Amino acid sequence: MLHYFFRCINKVPTIMKYLAALVFLWLPLLALCQEEQHYKIYSTSQQKLVSADDITAGMDKADVLFFGEEHNDSTCHVLESLLFKKLAAKFPGKTALSMEMFETDCQNVLNEYLAGLIREKNFTTEGRAWKNYKDYRPMIEFAKTSQIPVVAANAPARYVNMVNRMGLTSLDKLDKTGKAWLAPLPIDTATGAYYDKFLEIMGGHGAMGNMQMYQAQNVWDATMGWSIARFLKKHRGYKVFQVNGGFHSQEKLGTAAQLKKYYAKAKIVNIACFSDDSFDNPDWNKYSKDNDYIILTDPKLPKTY
Repeated sequence: MLHYFFRCINKVPTIMKYLAALVFLWLPLLALCQEEQHYKIYSTSQQKLVSADDITAGMDKADVLFFGEEHNDSTCHVLESLLFKKLAAKFPGKTALSMEMFETDCQNVLNEYLAGLIREKNFTTEGRAWKNYKDYRPMIEFAKTSQIPVVAANAPARYVNMVNRMGLTSLDKLDKTGKAWLAPLPIDTATGAYYDKFLEIMGGHGAMGNMQMYQAQNVWDATMGWSIARFLKKHRGYKVFQVNGGFHSQEKLGTAAQLKKYYAKAKIVNIACFSDDSFDNPDWNKYSKDNDYIILTDPKLPKTY
């Protein structure tokens, strides 16, 4: 390509040739730098900037890469798609995508779309795709063209709502089919750090009311963790890229902790991605080292919704 380029400008004065060559060589690098101004990837253990390639390189000895996103952060969505593709390139034929955005009882619909059997319109309707499905579509389409399995990991919303209204024991009333869409009963309700975080984000006991809201949160987490564990047990050696809201996996709590209950030997790497002003000088007191990586994105960029 360079040879062809210089042939095209062989009549240009020498100094102009050099200038043109510099522009030709540096434009891609400048574009990359411009793009990276919108985010910074940090290793929390090393407290330094790293690259997306550094993250995938660290997956050699891990099983699951959690990407905890802010659902409306446009930069997060670009980066999760990038990391998914890099993971698939590094581990061809041994990569899977797992998503909070699809519920377990929609797995068959998802599989039919990935196999090219049904139209996208039917898939998004009957698969109950999120309203911002456009943010996740690049990963689904990449998985489809690359024949990569996708796990519909989340608990059906109707059962989460049922627990929120009537408590965990209400799940016992489901028939065999209904229970099959959930983590095995009884579902363990996490205590300690995760409960404290949930209480804080809800504004304290008074704002949260009874325990049923927290129990419903645990149904989400447990079912996602169980879905990942079940896949890994059937597909030894695979690397699973799990995408969920940040709270579900920050500090390796929530879904990450539930995964360990169902598959104790699973090795986890987790990313917390969120908008923050402190690109170049992060306050490490704010970020737990239990997050292997943090990605800080530019809060001035438009949100997807």
